[in-house]
Amino acid sequence: MTHHKHHLPPPPPTSKLEPCDLEGLRWDEQAIQLGVARRAYELFEARGCEHGHDWEDWFRAESELLCPVSYVTSENASSLSVRANVLGFENTELKTGVEPNRLTIFGQKHGVVSLTDEADAAKHANARPEQILRMIDLPFEIDPKGAVIEFKAGVLSFELPKAAEKAIVAEAQAA
Repeated sequence: MTHHKHHLPPPPPTSKLEPCDLEGLRWDEQAIQLGVARRAYELFEARGCEHGHDWEDWFRAESELLCPVSYVTSENASSLSVRANVLGFENTELKTGVEPNRLTIFGQKHGVVSLTDEADAAKHANARPEQILRMIDLPFEIDPKGAVIEFKAGVLSFELPKAAEKAIVAEAQAA
């Protein structure tokens, strides 16, 4: 009996990501929100301007223009871990924002014209969305300066240290 060695492919590399400038990220976020609003209004008009379906139109517009991003969180005494599924995107196509109470994940495929431009999003309704915008509200305050963000095999991992209680109290007293 001959034994064949099976060579497994090497594990995908882990990339470190740095949080983006929040002001620049807000511009990206605003452009996507405007694109979703424009598409939701087109859906409203297509229904003959029938009122009462605004949330339905908004969610449909989001599903046409944005890839869904599922995530899980876990915590211990000193930190919060967040794992987000961004399968289909590369680390160079992603931007992240880390704030004391919120994470933002933005992604756009390279070489793709943003559907938030004047392009007719309805033409792309059956195409796979090639943008991500996901905001995650955090259950407690974290220290953005200590955030570690890694990307590996379609998963963004955030390790977020909890904000020091003393700093929170000092800020509250100073306000």
